[in-house]
Amino acid sequence: MRNKKCAGCRELKRCRESRASVIFFVIGIIATIAVRAVTILSNANPVYVQFAWYIGVTGFLVFFIYKFKIDRGRYRLISESRIIEKITQDQTLSSEDRSTIGSIICALISNKDRINYFLIFITSFIALIIAVYFDFIRRMSS
Repeated sequence: MRNKKCAGCRELKRCRESRASVIFFVIGIIATIAVRAVTILSNANPVYVQFAWYIGVTGFLVFFIYKFKIDRGRYRLISESRIIEKITQDQTLSSEDRSTIGSIICALISNKDRINYFLIFITSFIALIIAVYFDFIRRMSS
């Protein structure tokens, strides 16, 4: 977390794009799509529904374990550095404190998180529309 490249956000893209973060980002996207696909696949073969559900839930499990680990590291960094206390009591911040704050802020403005949230929203919206169609509109017209 104390990556010096993150301190001023000058090298934000390089700082943010570790292989692990990209892999877990992709896992999160696959899980999101798989869980939303359950609704669509429920009108197809039940084996596909189970397959999508297991992929989605397993993907979310792995993704959120990773996110929990990252958040726990940020929490520990904030707690150990006493940054909040120093800021609220108007204490002088050391260069290490400033680096810590810069690193945390850079991590919080992740494009991958915004993309992930957008995909969750869009796929949920599409799955909801498809579910309403299959569950209500198609049945009424039959």
